Amino acid sequence: MFKIKKKFILNFILIFSIFALLAAYFIQYILGHIPCNLCLWERIPYILAIFIITLSHLFKKNEKFYLILLILIFLFSSLLSFYHFGIENGFFKESLICNLDSQITNLTTETLLNELKEKTVSCADVSFKIVGLSLATINTMISLFFSFIIIKIFLDYEKNK
Repeated sequence: MFKIKKKFILNFILIFSIFALLAAYFIQYILGHIPCNLCLWERIPYILAIFIITLSHLFKKNEKFYLILLILIFLFSSLLSFYHFGIENGFFKESLICNLDSQITNLTTETLLNELKEKTVSCADVSFKIVGLSLATINTMISLFFSFIIIKIFLDYEKNK
């Protein structure tokens, strides 16, 4: 089996996380694709990964702890994006996270106008694809890959010092 260079992989994940967030904001603000609520939630693990990897570089004393946090973050990201993938493909129903069924009890014209201004996007609608795959599908694959790579680094920690 090949030896994984911990620092190289963590730097790659850091750069990829920054790139993924910049790409998401580019798709949203420049290309004009409005993200659904799950799309917004799927950005959080990348923000956390940037923060944790930066801390890991600054404080080398707790490296194993940071690796465990990264494993948990990317496993959560895998589950969240797989759930989103499932909604897109009709395997799961949209939940409260998608917030499509508004619970307005006071039907005044003002509240209805405010609801219409919010432009709620369905989590089942795929508005942007790369090579025929939705961003949720791509995120599922990348998050699983990162999870397994970080698990490998954690298991080989003593070898990679």
